[in-house]
Parts: sequence; C-alpha cells; structure tokens
Amino acid sequence: MAGHEAQPSLLQPSLLQGFPERLPINGPPLAETDPVARVVLESSLPHLDRPFDYSVPAGLAEVAVPGVRVKVKFNGQELNGYVIERRADSDAAAPLSTLHKVVSPVAVLTPAVTELAGIVAARYAGTLSDVLRTAVPPRVAKVEKELLAGELDSGVEELKPLTDAHAWGLYSNGAAYLQHLASGGSPKAVLTALQGFGPSGWPALVASAVATVRSSGRGAVVVVPDYRDLEQLEEALAKVLPSTDIARLTADDGQTPRYRSFLRLLSGSAGVAIGTRSAAYAPVRDLGLVVCWDDGDDLHIEQRAPYAHTREVLLLRAEQENAACLMASHSRSTELQRLVEMQWAVAIEAPRTVVRSTVPRVLNTADSFEQERDPLARIARLPGAAWRAAKDGLERGPVLVQVARAGYAPSLVCETCRELARCNACQGPLAVSSGTATPACRWCSTPAPQWRCTHCNGTRLRRGAAGVMRTAEELGRAFPGKAVVTSSGEHIKATVPDSPALVVATVGAEPVAHNGYAAALLLDGNSLLRRENLRAAEDTVRRWFNAASLVKPASQGGLVVITADDTAATGALLRWDASGYASRELALRKELQLPPAVRVASVTGTRADVGHFADAFEATATSASGTRLRKAGPAPVQLNSGASPRAENEADGDVRTLYFIPYGEAAEVTRALRAVKAASAAKRTSGPVQLRLDGVDVL
Repeated sequence: MAGHEAQPSLLQPSLLQGFPERLPINGPPLAETDPVARVVLESSLPHLDRPFDYSVPAGLAEVAVPGVRVKVKFNGQELNGYVIERRADSDAAAPLSTLHKVVSPVAVLTPAVTELAGIVAARYAGTLSDVLRTAVPPRVAKVEKELLAGELDSGVEELKPLTDAHAWGLYSNGAAYLQHLASGGSPKAVLTALQGFGPSGWPALVASAVATVRSSGRGAVVVVPDYRDLEQLEEALAKVLPSTDIARLTADDGQTPRYRSFLRLLSGSAGVAIGTRSAAYAPVRDLGLVVCWDDGDDLHIEQRAPYAHTREVLLLRAEQENAACLMASHSRSTELQRLVEMQWAVAIEAPRTVVRSTVPRVLNTADSFEQERDPLARIARLPGAAWRAAKDGLERGPVLVQVARAGYAPSLVCETCRELARCNACQGPLAVSSGTATPACRWCSTPAPQWRCTHCNGTRLRRGAAGVMRTAEELGRAFPGKAVVTSSGEHIKATVPDSPALVVATVGAEPVAHNGYAAALLLDGNSLLRRENLRAAEDTVRRWFNAASLVKPASQGGLVVITADDTAATGALLRWDASGYASRELALRKELQLPPAVRVASVTGTRADVGHFADAFEATATSASGTRLRKAGPAPVQLNSGASPRAENEADGDVRTLYFIPYGEAAEVTRALRAVKAASAAKRTSGPVQLRLDGVDVL
C-alpha cells in the first residue's frame, strides 16, 4: 500500500502514487485527533518530492508528532520519512495507507529547519529529501536514550563575562555592530579581518560576536571550512562561553559525537552550534546570529545534490528567522561585494591607518625596482628578494612558504620566458599526463611534439609549478641546518611552533604560528593566476590574503614576498585592498553578465539526454517568464586532470549546457527546472542529467 499525495486532489490514484488498497473493514482504529499525517519520504527521485498523506493508527497517535522519523509502505517498499504535519483530514480521493512504524519518538526535524530545507531546495532546483539528508544527521539510538533519560549536558553554567571588544573597535562600524547585537537587533555585515592569529585574529572577533548575541539570550550558528578553523574557533569560544553551551557538528568527529551535539542543540542545552557545512542547518533555539568564515573556500560547497553553498544557506536562514548575519574573511568574494553594493549588508573594514599598523609589508619580485636589482627574478624559482626574506626571517621565527597545489601543476610554461605554453591550433593550454608523455592541448587534444614559444622562440618546456616535496628539498639545500616542515595532502598541520623553521605548505594548508610568521614567500603566483577558471584570480587573491594574514605586522619585521607578474590581483595584496579588488571584479562580471551578476544553471550528461532536457526546459521557461535565457553549449566536458576533453567520441562523452539567469527571473526559472527534472524522471523518456545551480567550477 502507498500513501497519497497531499495535493492536488486526484479523482484516481496516479502511477506515481501506486495503487493503494482500500483499508479492510477490520483495520486498526485511527487516532481520534488529527488522524492524518503528512509525510515527506527519504527518496532522491524528483517526482516524489512532495508530501504524502498517511492515516495514523490509534496506537501511534501520541508518538507520530511532527518531526519524528517514520517508516511507511510505498508501492510495496518500506521507505523512511519524516512527519511534517498532523491534520484532521486529507484531500486524497482514496482511502489512505497507515503509518507502518515510528522509528523514534524524538522530533529531530523542527518546523524552522523544514521550512529552510524547502527554501534551499527551491533555490537550487533540488529535492527536499536531498537537503534533509544533510540537515539531519543519522540516528544513533544510544544517544537518544541518553536524551530521554536526561543524561545529556544540562547547559546550566552561567555565561562568562564578555572579553574586551577592543579588536572590534579597530574596525569602522565594528563597535556599532556589537552594540546592535547586544540590544537584540539583527544587523547584516561583511567583515574583512586583518589577522589570522592572536587576540585580534578572526577567531577572537567571531567569538566576541557570538558571546555578545548570547548575552542577549539568543543562539548562534558558526560555519567554517575545515577542522583546523574549527579548532581555532572552539579555542576562542572557550574563553568567553561555557563548554556546555557549545556544540560541534562535523562529520570528522564521527556519528555518535555529532548526533549527541545535534540533540543537545535540539533540546536547548547548548545554544551555539559550530561546525562545517551541515552545521548551517543546526536546530538552534531562538537563533540570533549566523556566521560564515571564508565563504570563498570550496569546502563550503556540498558535494551531493543539490550542491548548496553554506553562504547561501546561512543568508536564506538569516532572512527566514530574522537573525543577524556576519560574513567574515580576510579577503572578500564577489558575492559578498554584491551584497554590500546592494546595501543588504554593511561593510566592516579597518581604516588605512589601522591597516598599515597591523599587516606585514608586501614586496613583489616583479616590480621595476626588484627587476633592476635582480634581472632573473621573473623566471627564478626563488628570486633574490625571496631568499633574503627567508634568511632574515629565520633569525626571528618560522617562515611560511606557500606553493601551488598538485592540481595546479599540469600546465606547461616556456623554460626561457615562463610564458604559458599554448596550442598552435586552438590556443588552449598545453599539458602532459605523465612524465614521459608528449605535450598535448587540454582543449582539443592536439599533440605538440615540435612546440615553439611565440614570445621568445624557445623550444623547451617545464611544469608551471613544482610540488611541495620538491620545494622542501630545494629549500633544505638552500638553507642547510634549518628545519623544514611540510603541510599538504593528507598530512596537513593545524599549528607549528614559533621556533625558526621553513614551513612549506600548499595553498589552503598553511598552519598557524601562534605569534605569527616572521615572513612568508608566496611562490607560483603566475601558476595560480593562469588557471582556466573564471574565478582563478579571485581565488588566488583569497589564498594570498589568507597566508599573508598569518605574518607579523610590519612594525615587528613581518614581510611577505610574492612572485607573480604585476597584475590587478598582485596590486590588491600590495595595497592590502581586498574590497577594492572585489569591487573591480564585480564590475567586470556585471559588464560581461557573468556570475555573480547573474545566476548560472548547468545541465551535464550525454548529448542526447542534455538535448532532451534542454528542449523541455526552454519551452517551459519561455512560457513561464516570457523571455529566452542566454545559453552556452552544449560543449564537451573537460577532464579535471587537465589531459584533454572527452571528445574522442562526442556521441558517448558528456556534454554541458549553461543557462545564464537574471536574478529577477530566477524564481520562475528554478521552478521550471525542478518541474522538468521531475517530469523527466517520472516519464523516463531520457536518461538522468546532473543539474547544478551556481556551480563555481563550470566557467
């Protein structure tokens, strides 16, 4: 037997609902009050993305409350689901199937989270079930018994006195923001933090804001990219809040600790949720503040459908629950710059006098002065200025050396002039799939055995960047007797001692020195900037600012040396002007009508499936909005490995079509995308396609 779709009412059961049998005359008696339960199924099938009505047996009347996990029969199968509502009657045209079982009496799905999940699913053209899979952690029966027995933390400790908010006073609008929070207000702000360590670092700033909102009797949610940031944040919060008031939500801790923290928040024994992506949905009571740290980090993007971004989830939640919002980072993404320019959020930045006294001195080896002193600086792996900075810095403490990730290395450059090697047929970047392979174009797969540089007529190629281990070996030989520490891949270090050492780290894996680095060398800048991605420069600037913020101020001898051409991105770091660079980038995107000036939808799959989906969607979207969307594709999908597109047989390879959506039409367009996806899945007239909204890697 199967349940019935709640609406619209049908004269006869549809094929999607199955063929429910009529209840037998001697069936179980039903609940006297609200005998109908509206259930959302745990199913990724798009055409089942709606509530179904089930009757509630009298024996389950007390426990089948909204928010509990249940099991139901659907088309002969037993499926999991959640009760989202109890009603007095149903608009279904046939008798209802009964609830099969209540899995647990704990109502794990709150009305606020249900509403938020529905909003997120609508924004990303996904299903409610997919969002709930992220929002509600897997059940651990042992932990639920602790909750029902009253053994979870009571959270009765008093809040600690607020720490000195002097660090916030260094920023324009900073003190006013905290005052607004303390008074119970809901201000929205974008914070550009200057330091990543010490009492004025971003963890202390965020902890102060959280403690302030807790003093007003409200809860908070803070989401960070990874466990290293989480440890720093938890350490800072422990200084201003009792440990029982803080709950960690991260998959790295394991299912049992994660579920225990979830239930503590659900019961109200903890008022602050901190964690990674899934923490954005934490069931915090009386939510007063949502915080996202470093929204430009790719780790904030959910890797499963509907591929929601933490930043957008928190922005939607702040609007839904009328909570304050704080988006903080060392740089500024173009998405946040758009919010500032729309005046949805206020910018919290330090005045130039504070910037000059707080940040390190930045030197570029490609400027005219350094080029005159060292003519080979542009092509040297370790220019003279970088070598001197490392030598002097090692006398005062650790020195950070940032290198490109292994994923950025496949592109080739001319060994003589270091210009990017381009294909003579299509001007695409050349790459090699292995050490002995012939160079070939990443775009058209054309081999280039007799390549010649168009800039200097050079014929020798080299990789655009060296790996972290090779760099560590080279530095070890250049500075004999000095300790060399590496942080990359599966061996990422969260912190390093303040003793002199060369710390070689890939971008995004830089450890924190508690008192700051004496110097930092940002190598492989051109390799990062030349990646084939719309956001390559923006992301590189973010990586540079994150690393430079770990260095001591210039007044204490802190120095950052960057090895990259003199570009707008380089100038942003030299001037320490993250907001100015974000404003420039956003203006260019607006002119070209590229994200985030518009939204983008990508449809990926086989050529036949993408074509079928596109035809149905374009017909639906045109009739709904009355306009035709700007479209690109279908085009072959390139391999992330950088070898070549899967174009040997385009009929069998995946292709991708992009749609650029104005914000004013986004609601209608995403509704059309969901409808077409559900109809295609129900009719099975074509194969499945991957549908993504606002993917950062599709351009």
